[in-house]
Amino acid sequence: MDLEDRVFAKDDPRDIARSLKRSAEKSQRRKSEPYRSAMSMLTFYINRAGSTLPKERREKLEAAKNELRALFGKPLQK
Repeated sequence: MDLEDRVFAKDDPRDIARSLKRSAEKSQRRKSEPYRSAMSMLTFYINRAGSTLPKERREKLEAAKNELRALFGKPLQK
């Protein structure tokens, strides 16, 4: 799956989610449905950054998960 440049550096969680959704739906190389691919990429990035990810950045990326769920019509988590 090809991602937009610096997608995880965006400030707006909704922009991050929209970009991931676009990339996942457009990709011909993904191995699962678009929602799972997009969520996997986001989770992978968060986990890979680990403790070096600043708290504020992590919160924005976690918020992007809920935005992604909303864009795909999945139930939101608290």
